[in-house]
Amino acid sequence: MPAELATIVDFIRYGTSRFGAAGLSFGHSYDNALDEATQLVLFALHLPPDLGPAYGQARLVAEEKQAVLALFERRIQERIPACYLTGEAWFAGLSFKTDPRALVPRSPIAELIQSGFEPWLGGRDVQRALDMCTGSGCIAIATAHYHPHWQVDAADLSEDALLLARENIERLETTNVRLVHSDLFKNLDGEVYDLIVTNPPYVTHAETDALPPEYSHEPEMGLRAGDDGLDLALEILRDAPRHLSENGLLICEVGESENALVALLPEVPFAWVEFKVGQMGIFVVERSDLVEHHARIKALADARRA
Repeated sequence: MPAELATIVDFIRYGTSRFGAAGLSFGHSYDNALDEATQLVLFALHLPPDLGPAYGQARLVAEEKQAVLALFERRIQERIPACYLTGEAWFAGLSFKTDPRALVPRSPIAELIQSGFEPWLGGRDVQRALDMCTGSGCIAIATAHYHPHWQVDAADLSEDALLLARENIERLETTNVRLVHSDLFKNLDGEVYDLIVTNPPYVTHAETDALPPEYSHEPEMGLRAGDDGLDLALEILRDAPRHLSENGLLICEVGESENALVALLPEVPFAWVEFKVGQMGIFVVERSDLVEHHARIKALADARRA
């Protein structure tokens, strides 16, 4: 154990340096070595994530030092995302349980949730909302938290993910979320929503195969989505009109597959959301536009399953 390390700041700096030297990859909730080192140090010391800077000079006892260094070694040697080591990820201002049953919560849709999905909703009335491909349940639960009068369904094909989502519903004492086991819309016959939000798998085969080791701890079914990353997104676009109310809205994340989608469907008026950090591959589209271009969308989606 390095004798020179004494304070919280010492260990955060040391972890940051070790992570950088080890060439770790970041992107699971935090996108840099400093934030992950901070997360692991505070977790090992049972301290809150918003600990004030005045505590940075607090000295660690020997047992605490060992606990911090053990976490650093696991992060480096096993390449496990920090959020899986701590079992916690923050999303839209809420603390979610996270583990390898579902992707680590990290979608920029969190910013949309906290802004009330405005200006995209335009003040329209929402009574029912759907989170398709819910994973850990973070989008559905955060939406329900900020809109307690909405009824929110959360659908996923993975039973393991739904079990994790159930634990998060209980963790956050959410009463207006219903979990549905469904392969996209297959088990949602007759269900109609004013808003559908979805963060489906959208990583191409080539990109999935080339991902850093950190991503191997996440379920591949939450990432891989065909040669252009659009296999699931096209099915959602095809089937969403049947499940949207007349003035319903679809919000969908496709990440870096944005260019491929625009190339396939240049005639569809997707509105690409600008976030605080720029465009992030998330579009908004009206039901009426999906109906107008349904024939072309259906032809493309059907060809994927042929």
